[in-house]
Amino acid sequence: MNSWIIRPFKMNDYASVLRVWGHANLPHKPRGRDNPEMIKKELKLGTAIFYVAELNGEIVGTALGTHDGRKGWINRLAVIPEHQRRGIARALIQTIEDKLESMGILIIATLIEKGNIHSEQVAQSLGFTHLETIQYYSKRKHQDV
Repeated sequence: MNSWIIRPFKMNDYASVLRVWGHANLPHKPRGRDNPEMIKKELKLGTAIFYVAELNGEIVGTALGTHDGRKGWINRLAVIPEHQRRGIARALIQTIEDKLESMGILIIATLIEKGNIHSEQVAQSLGFTHLETIQYYSKRKHQDV
């Protein structure tokens, strides 16, 4: 049985990460937040924690954690469908949670688009609680940010 590893994202992983996002049907914003220059900027600023899951040299999962110094966020969690239900998403999330906690960040949140039942189930199985009392609002310069 082959095993996967979790490791930090490197910029030369970008094309493989796009492939994972595509296989997992994760929307991609190439002119905005998913632009390689934006990712590089976030990593340089220290506000992003980006990990990949690798199996036999192939990237099969991704998760991007971000923070504002007091609250952490789980973003861009994706696992190629044929590799789902093997604990990869759980390991990616746990790695980001551990890193955030080591930084003193004790609140971790995630946003899930309405109707994405699979992601809701994953979040709940990992201990995330759906808060009925919070509504999310955003203001965006354009649709790709």
